[in-house]
Amino acid sequence: MTEKNGETNNKQLYALLHVSPEASDEEIRRAYRQWAQVYHPDKHQSPQMKEIATENFQRVCEAYEILTDENKRIIYDIYGMEGLISGLELGPKLEKIDEIKEELERLRHQREQEKATPNIRSSGSLLANLSWPDLLDGDGFMRGMAMATEVQSQISKRTSLDIGGNLAVNENSGGGAATAILRHHVSQVSSVELMGSIGLQSLVGIQISRQLSVHCNASTGITASLRDGSLNLSNTWTRQLSETTNGNIQLSLGEESSIGIGWRKKEQKVSASGEIKIGTSSFGATANFTRFFSSKSHGRIAGTVGSDALAVEIGGGRKISKFSTIRMLYSIGVQGLIWKFELHRGGQKLVIPILLSNHLNPVFATGAFIVPVSLYFTLKNFVFKPYYLRREKQKAFENIEKTKNQVQEAVAAAMKAQQLLQNVANRKKAKQEELGGLVVVQALYGSQKAIINRHKSEETGDDGVASQIIDVTVPLNFLVTDSGQLKLHEGVKKSGIMGSCDPCPGEPKQLYVKYTYGANRHEVTIGDYDELLIPQESHRI
Repeated sequence: MTEKNGETNNKQLYALLHVSPEASDEEIRRAYRQWAQVYHPDKHQSPQMKEIATENFQRVCEAYEILTDENKRIIYDIYGMEGLISGLELGPKLEKIDEIKEELERLRHQREQEKATPNIRSSGSLLANLSWPDLLDGDGFMRGMAMATEVQSQISKRTSLDIGGNLAVNENSGGGAATAILRHHVSQVSSVELMGSIGLQSLVGIQISRQLSVHCNASTGITASLRDGSLNLSNTWTRQLSETTNGNIQLSLGEESSIGIGWRKKEQKVSASGEIKIGTSSFGATANFTRFFSSKSHGRIAGTVGSDALAVEIGGGRKISKFSTIRMLYSIGVQGLIWKFELHRGGQKLVIPILLSNHLNPVFATGAFIVPVSLYFTLKNFVFKPYYLRREKQKAFENIEKTKNQVQEAVAAAMKAQQLLQNVANRKKAKQEELGGLVVVQALYGSQKAIINRHKSEETGDDGVASQIIDVTVPLNFLVTDSGQLKLHEGVKKSGIMGSCDPCPGEPKQLYVKYTYGANRHEVTIGDYDELLIPQESHRI
């Protein structure tokens, strides 16, 4: 089960009883009694109907039992059925809701730690520095190369070991180093790191980190050079300024003393950061802004100014698979004109900067920007986009085939549940027709694309589109109140309604409702988690 914000709980039990997630115990009991009148096995004589009623009455009873138990309801609201099935339990001494939530979080964290086995994660980067002017001068295309890799191993619940190394070659010079960091969490709010490095900069050091408050962290460390015995002291303070913004101050004392101030802001569609650093022999400032146009693409602009740098960088990136992202950036500054290509996959990164010119020629700089941008949009519209559409269509087809049997069983169960709603729904419909009230003529729930293209599928007879939609006219007519109103609560997935199901797992879904009120026809289409309140004059057609 997947919710719009990535949560695992889709409030299905609330949809099943047709109550709001904020419903009181009395409202839940009233809803339970209403459903019991329909689905209690003793209400039916036919063996077939009794079997259907028994199955659905068990679902109603389970929902009622969970939602009327304060502790179970809190667990369900936070973690869904997964939290209940996994065995999260609360002690009887807890009374306040805050205490219960705190205990739940502790138990969940404890279970995650218990499940976590010693694991190894790796990350690395490869930088290939190329130069077009050097190639034209006959000095070769490669200016330099740098590699770095790190392996993180969880030794125990509180202790981890990071081992890494780096190697850099630049024209006629080069160097490298190997580093090991042993990290131990002394408590939930403090940790200690022991560090050792061998290479051009052979160092040993220790760093202590501690959470000073809910919004503030601090760390202090000291390193000593094994070559000349020089010491370097570093301190860092981090403060959460708001829900989306944090700031930090860094102070370093030693041969190269410096002070830095930085901030970072990250929202759903925008992220930005900036830093100012002043040292004994240099200074610098950086700022960057990233805009996420969708879950797959983003644009970026950054600037750098300092004693040895002045540049503006602009570009963007796109996610090409679940774990891979590509970026292309264009930089103009005192170092010249540079194209930069990046490939990120998992924890690995490939960066290829290409120096195009050492001189800032306006015509050449404009062409160096326009040509790749034009090439990108051409490839995007005529190569990549058609390819991704074909691939998404193929994935959707594979998902349909994979879940075909599961969906067929769910639809069959929903149709059986509708059989027991049919009589009451028909009586309510007849009464509303007599009073000129609310009558649901057609209600379809399913794939967003299928809902939009339903008319075309009816004309062409496309069974694939029709299989991604379930008719929920009967359940909605059943839910119409005596006063002639129907309300489906916000944040509650429509597949949880009694007599409904999910006909296309993993696909975005909508609910289409065509209804009459008085002598007028109405229709409305809403998202899977949106509130439905009818009748409304704005729905009139």
